[in-house]
Amino acid sequence: MSGASGVGRGDAPPPTPHALYFLDLPGYGYSRAAKADRTAFRRLVNHTLNRERLAGVVWLLDIRHEPSVEDLTMQDLLAERETRTLAALTKGDKLPRRDREQRERELRTALGLPEDQVIVTSAKTGDGIPELREAIGALVQDATTS
Repeated sequence: MSGASGVGRGDAPPPTPHALYFLDLPGYGYSRAAKADRTAFRRLVNHTLNRERLAGVVWLLDIRHEPSVEDLTMQDLLAERETRTLAALTKGDKLPRRDREQRERELRTALGLPEDQVIVTSAKTGDGIPELREAIGALVQDATTS
């Protein structure tokens, strides 16, 4: 059965020039996967980062941990490709405010990111979520006007 728009039930409408998609790539747990799976994952990441219309990357990092070897490799890859990046430091509620601010500065320095590209968030308390939404909107807006 077709709806008023001519799109059948369950069918997605065709993408518009302003369509926005979020692609959630797997975390770094792939390092424990089989070699063929790791190779496939690296190809997927490279293909994704080479997309012409890629607006940017929202990179989730646990604020409580130092950047791993994989994090630093990803940072190199993003910097090499000049990919617009927002680092969302997750689990901000797990640290007292003073420690959270210090960790944000440390991680920002370790990853070589400017202040406006790092946002401390907490899914539990909602802290930083409005700022992250606003930053994602600006990232997309910048990509569509560039």
